[in-house]
Amino acid sequence: MLIVADDMGYGDFSCFNENASHTPTLDRLVGEGLCLTQHYSASPVCAPARASLMTGRYPHRTGVLDTLETRGLDRLALRERTVADFLARAGYVTGLVGKWHNGAFDARYHPNRRGFTEFAGFSGGWHPYWQWRIDRNGSSSGSDGRYLTDVFTDEAIAFLRRHRRESFFLHLAYNAPHFPFEAPEAELKPFLESGKFTTAVSAIYAMLHAMDRGIARVLEELDALGLANNTLMMFTSDNGPQFGGKGDNCTDRFNCGFAGSKLYVYEGGIRLPMVIRWPAAVAGKRTLDAMCHFTDWFPTILAAAGVEPPRDLKLDGVNVLPLLAGERGKVPDQRFWQWNRYAPDGECNAAMREGKWKLVRPALRELMEVAPDDLRADIRAKYEPESFTSIDDSPLPERRRGTPAPAQLFDIENDPMERRDLAAAEPDRVARMTVALARWFEEVERERRTIRD
Repeated sequence: MLIVADDMGYGDFSCFNENASHTPTLDRLVGEGLCLTQHYSASPVCAPARASLMTGRYPHRTGVLDTLETRGLDRLALRERTVADFLARAGYVTGLVGKWHNGAFDARYHPNRRGFTEFAGFSGGWHPYWQWRIDRNGSSSGSDGRYLTDVFTDEAIAFLRRHRRESFFLHLAYNAPHFPFEAPEAELKPFLESGKFTTAVSAIYAMLHAMDRGIARVLEELDALGLANNTLMMFTSDNGPQFGGKGDNCTDRFNCGFAGSKLYVYEGGIRLPMVIRWPAAVAGKRTLDAMCHFTDWFPTILAAAGVEPPRDLKLDGVNVLPLLAGERGKVPDQRFWQWNRYAPDGECNAAMREGKWKLVRPALRELMEVAPDDLRADIRAKYEPESFTSIDDSPLPERRRGTPAPAQLFDIENDPMERRDLAAAEPDRVARMTVALARWFEEVERERRTIRD
């Protein structure tokens, strides 16, 4: 079972933020399970990150470039095969509950066509929590008054009950605490009354508490069905927390001191919680400091299920099951990231890790902005999905590209908060890593350009 939150950082766990939020279930998992301390998303934004999680490949290779579903830039190329594809072929019942965000407005990209035998959720990037409309295996149903997070919890529990005697893979993809910041009054009230937070942060913490309450129900159901001991349960987020806004709408909050946030390749945007519980195979009450990455979970989940991916499938991740089990194992010494709006630019918002060293190419403001028409269409798609039957394939907006900023270099082992730029003191290392990052970008972009979907 893979549970994924939306826009949640390490600092949103109450065990890491001195109980500013209230996440007792997740806190208990951290204490009882295996907590990864250097776990990275594949992207600082949702759709590309989820594409890597599903395929074990860097986002560029999969064709998923951006979050704008009305532009089709979130579409997982049809040639790609998901972890659910392989598990379903091996006899597993596969279910996705919640957020998909790897293709909308075209049945070919529907989760039921991408390996999931069952789907209950939405295909876009975000969704209202009260005025919701979800898809159940191709049939749409509207709000019945329940809070959307609770709907997804109910759907997950129903899936477990239906398939308790079968081998299953359940991907529970909550959209909390992603915008819009809507929460049940009972959960919102204590945070507002504390006077410690903006209205936006109060809502985010309330949304997290509702999700935490739902996860508790799911775990209780696993216990009741006698499945807890032999179920690999993983919890993570897709990217770092969303920061920004002004006044009472400001979402800035504690995130363990990491630099940056969602959208950016600094640690705050890509370094994420991962907690694992599998009593039958993975010892708990410990941490793992190995540098693990979203691309690792595809081969790891398949290995846990006894499923071999095709040998000719180019994976960027590795099976980390031995590491999780406390045995010897090895992860790649190099990892890479790059993201900007519309069309990738290798000198904008890019990074690589090489051991303890991290090179960052800072973001270019002009390439991080969304055109107003696309932003309006993106919002409309959430409330009027029936208005869209296909993507907008008109020419992408033209943008002026600024001059790239000098590369930055950080020693993550000794400076995880990225406060000391060592580029001036290590010019040879910067030059070598800059070349390696550029070569990686050229390789993944070359593969992306072969997509014919």
